[in-house]
Amino acid sequence: MTPANSALRGLPKRLVQDGLIEHEAAEEAVVHCQQQRLPFVEHIVTANILPAQLVATVAANEFGSPLLDLDSFNVDTAPKELVDSKLIRRHKALPLYNRGNRLSLGVCDPTNHQTINEIQFQTGMTIEPVLVEYDKLEAAIESFLNQQEEDLGEALGTLDDVHLDDLDVAAVEDPADEDHGGDTDDAPIVRFINKLLLDAIKLGASDIHFEPYERSYRVRFRIDGVLQEMTKPPANLAPRLAARLKVMSQLDISERRIPQDGRIKLKLSKSKAIDFRVNTLPTLYGEKIVLRILDSNSAKMGIDALGYEEDQKEAYMNTLAQPQGMILVTGPTGSGKTVSLYTGLGILNTPERNISTAEDPIEINMDGINQVQINTKVNLTFAEALRAFLRQDPDVIMVGEIRDLETAEISIKAAQTGHLVLSTLHTNSSPETLTRLLNMGVPAFNVATSVSLIIAQRLARRLCQHCRRPADDIPDKILTEEGFDSIDLPREEFELYHPVGCPKCTNGYKGRSGVYEVLKVTPAISRIIMEGGNSLQIGEKAKEEGFRTLRQSALLKAAKGIISLEEANRVTKD
Repeated sequence: MTPANSALRGLPKRLVQDGLIEHEAAEEAVVHCQQQRLPFVEHIVTANILPAQLVATVAANEFGSPLLDLDSFNVDTAPKELVDSKLIRRHKALPLYNRGNRLSLGVCDPTNHQTINEIQFQTGMTIEPVLVEYDKLEAAIESFLNQQEEDLGEALGTLDDVHLDDLDVAAVEDPADEDHGGDTDDAPIVRFINKLLLDAIKLGASDIHFEPYERSYRVRFRIDGVLQEMTKPPANLAPRLAARLKVMSQLDISERRIPQDGRIKLKLSKSKAIDFRVNTLPTLYGEKIVLRILDSNSAKMGIDALGYEEDQKEAYMNTLAQPQGMILVTGPTGSGKTVSLYTGLGILNTPERNISTAEDPIEINMDGINQVQINTKVNLTFAEALRAFLRQDPDVIMVGEIRDLETAEISIKAAQTGHLVLSTLHTNSSPETLTRLLNMGVPAFNVATSVSLIIAQRLARRLCQHCRRPADDIPDKILTEEGFDSIDLPREEFELYHPVGCPKCTNGYKGRSGVYEVLKVTPAISRIIMEGGNSLQIGEKAKEEGFRTLRQSALLKAAKGIISLEEANRVTKD
């Protein structure tokens, strides 16, 4: 039965007018295509009703579109990075070349507006359809997609083989992808991403950077605090890698204009899982994506594994044992502040204590602790969370960061009213932390009476114990100039080493150790704060009382053979 709307128009009508096909045959072809949801050109060519070259020529004349012979087109020059391979295969459309924000798209039917609209939405570019012959288009698309898979295969070959059988990514797939999310097109990308994540865990990386550029793409791992390039997949894979990471972390894959934040949980076994914090950032040539690896086991290492000197550890433990007061940890991003705080919380986490934390974001999940994720969109700020904590009879409160006067005042009020408060600030040293609070507008009396302990810290790379080489070539004059006379260790007990490098380490380093500056707020230091003293005066008084600076702590670790002098100079400055 012929539908009422089957009157011929467009290309079928033109073919009849030119005497290339009978009217009844054209109507039957149109009805068949409507029932089977087939493109008209695909049907009449594959059914051998008309040759592809003839159909393309007639269509070009009918619609005034340019006609391209794909035999003279080099598929290798096509922009592989612009259009998703699923759209290319589904709509039988081939990206030919792009100029600025315009993309020329090879199609066999320029009236297929669904194809043009979908690809325009996906790329954000203006689409200019170019007519090509159907049979040549199919062959060119196969060659194009095969080249993509070969490029991906080469990228996979740059990574060591790992076992992926037991790997489980605990992320909710986008419902819109349920029908085709697991097809063969995505399998190589899925395998590539999984191998990268596992390699990063195996190498002890803290971050993974996926970085697109105009003609290249690179993946870097931050290992022991230093970025190292791991692989350079083809640039045309950038959109597919970004899409896969965004699906894994439950982000909007169609949104590429603004940054997004998400999480991935990677289940390595029934008892072990690793969390990744994901952030996307639109750049000039695509989205840069950074994954922060969050291993909850890092908070369970125990205080002895963090690298505190005995007197520093004793000061921290004694302050944690106090029922009230404030402990502040300071240092740059990536200096281990979170691990120091969570190690302290782990010591305090007993059934007798009510512990609450306000964090942005929550990096490590801990049983027995009430963790609150800050959400400024609904006005759940650090200050609001703190107010709520104080109405719930807390014993210990942890504030992810003191960023403003309101949060500082509520934290100090809590520390003065029978609560132990732990938090972080961004300053370079312990004495500067006290003056930072004063500069925020906190009264000197409140700072002096509430802050109990300040820990400034850095992370330094440990020397590899297998290949380190004694540093007997460093003259005494250099040691004196570097400040070794200021540490409490006799020169004859020094064990200085140089990094070498071996298969068991990275450039002579393996793992990291904390370098700490632990300042206890004594009555003498409190008096200087009350009198309006600056950080230099506070630091001088602290030295008189046996306080060890970050520089001295780093030199002491170098003298003990834990880190190199080069590393001590990298992480600390006078």
